[in-house]
Amino acid sequence: MRRCLKVLGLWILTHPLFAQQKTLDERFFAEKVYPILEKAECRMCHNDNGVSSATRLKFPSSEAKTEAIEIFGLKLSALVDRTNVAQSLLLNKPTMRIPHTGGERIPKGSAEEEALKSWVTYLAKLTDTQINAAIVRIGSRQHGSTNAGDLRRLTISQYNNTVRDLLGDYTRPGDQFPPEDFLNGFTNQMEGQSVPPLLAEAYTIAAEKLAANAFRRGDDQKLMPCKPASANERACRDQFIRQFGLKAFRRPLTDKEVAGYADLFSEAAGKQRNFLAGAKVVVEAMLQSPSFLFHLEDGPGGQSRQYGVASRLSYFLWDTMPGGELLYAAQTGHLGTVDEIKKAARRMMDDPRARRALEVFLAQWMRFDRVMTAVRGRVTPDFSASMLPLMTEETKHLFNHLVWDDGNFMEMFNADYTFLPSRLAAIYGLEPPAEEFGMVKYPAGSTRAGVLGHAGLLTLTASQTDTSPTARGLFVREHFLCQNVPPPPPGVDTNLPAVSDKPLTNKERLQMHLANKSCASCHTLIDPIGLGFEKYDNIGRYREKQVIKIQLQRDSVTNKPREPKEFQLDLDTTAHIQGIPNSEFSTLKELGNVLAHDTTCERCVVKQIFRYAAGRHETEADQPHLDALFDVFSKSGFRFRELVLALVTSPPFLGDSNPAASKDTSKHQLAVK
Repeated sequence: MRRCLKVLGLWILTHPLFAQQKTLDERFFAEKVYPILEKAECRMCHNDNGVSSATRLKFPSSEAKTEAIEIFGLKLSALVDRTNVAQSLLLNKPTMRIPHTGGERIPKGSAEEEALKSWVTYLAKLTDTQINAAIVRIGSRQHGSTNAGDLRRLTISQYNNTVRDLLGDYTRPGDQFPPEDFLNGFTNQMEGQSVPPLLAEAYTIAAEKLAANAFRRGDDQKLMPCKPASANERACRDQFIRQFGLKAFRRPLTDKEVAGYADLFSEAAGKQRNFLAGAKVVVEAMLQSPSFLFHLEDGPGGQSRQYGVASRLSYFLWDTMPGGELLYAAQTGHLGTVDEIKKAARRMMDDPRARRALEVFLAQWMRFDRVMTAVRGRVTPDFSASMLPLMTEETKHLFNHLVWDDGNFMEMFNADYTFLPSRLAAIYGLEPPAEEFGMVKYPAGSTRAGVLGHAGLLTLTASQTDTSPTARGLFVREHFLCQNVPPPPPGVDTNLPAVSDKPLTNKERLQMHLANKSCASCHTLIDPIGLGFEKYDNIGRYREKQVIKIQLQRDSVTNKPREPKEFQLDLDTTAHIQGIPNSEFSTLKELGNVLAHDTTCERCVVKQIFRYAAGRHETEADQPHLDALFDVFSKSGFRFRELVLALVTSPPFLGDSNPAASKDTSKHQLAVK
């Protein structure tokens, strides 16, 4: 036996837990089997946001504690055939004994397979009762939950809107800040919100200009709550500091803070013998404070968290600082229950600012920034850069119609109508609407549907000269299914072969990707989706054929260049979404119907608005809350406003991701003091 072990290299079999099957338990999985699965990169696809999220196999996060890994190992019993262990999916999928999208992840006959087999055999011997009891036992060892905190800074949009409402300044100084990076699909994610030196300097310059502008013509912005009798009157000074500070910091100042700003004020006012000179210095200093630049509204020393609720509501639903009514509600303790928060949120959603704020979410979800910077070559003669804003407006109109008219939000994907500007009518092959952005029904037989058929999405997922099935398939995976497709391996050439003397469709050229093993595992997940878009060109015009022009060799007699030869190739748009049963489609209308009725897509809508509202990626601790949000969304007939109302009263949004904190919600009392 020892000789066999040495030959096979099965070092794992010498582990005391393995030596006797009867002593095998969840520790063996966590210490020996799980590292094998991690090395095989199974979690990359099998997670809640992976391309295999629709399967029964979902790995815990990379930060998972030992207890979570042990529980995961026990739950793998769902993939074990107790009557015939050799037929278990858990054993045969990763070894490619049966078809597996990810290919062979664990070599047949290897030490890794033997370790996995031992775990499968162990699980097959356990009853459901034994497994559930073990899960409860391990769960009792777990303590606490993941809380991502709430250290977020104002986005450029929020900064501009805040100084507008705070100071009456419409100069949009944030537009001069360094551009924001997209993370998790949005620019407001706390992981990507560091303050590098260049941004810190920009904050300083902006604060100086804003403070100077605020008092350039005296107190014409009405920032003073009183009329001072002298240049350094204490009562008026302190009243200004407290009232302006309340608005700027979105919570009351402490006495220590007031004293500090009072010293700054008095020094400047005394030197210039001018009350407003002191106020200018205070404004400049406050605009550079972390309490202004970051979402720190709960205040030092655990001040009333209801100010934090007011600020979170306002920056999510209005994209700006809370107004007087919200701050007063926090001050008087009227943002402490579910009913009170919902009442405030409903009032806020009736304000036009809510429409503009949710359009910010839409613009980032649909990557309007890439639409607005799209460039097209001479092969697209009907294109004009002036069309790009119209493309984004079309999508905004559909979004706003579904949100504010309380439609089924999943029509975002399969709506048989659009809101068409006259400039885009020719691209769609339709007559101009009677009014700009009027609702237009697609004619019978049209293959367009929802946002999938919008010129904006079709433009941003194409290249300067051609379509891009890979980019289009990737966009569907990442933005509409919330699935992360692994990046290509280092050193792999991702470019398609250039068009040669033989005319090939994009589908035929993409077959060369699929022939490369290092490319195929990912491209089989995205290309078959994007190929269903191929009858729409790089600005969204419908086409029956793909036109290929090939430059012929020079004339052998005159040596002059010949005219390019044009080929019109038939397009095969049969497509499917790997991992979603019965997802075959050949038109965007059919794809829209697949997405509109797919649970993964429905849940992705919940995740996207959660990530935007919370400013972070979801964690395992958030999963019960995401499930609750989806339940509300689904039962409401997919009304987006109902989803928003449920979100703003959820523990993660309110700053407490511990599921236990929501146990008392039956009494409408939150963990807000």
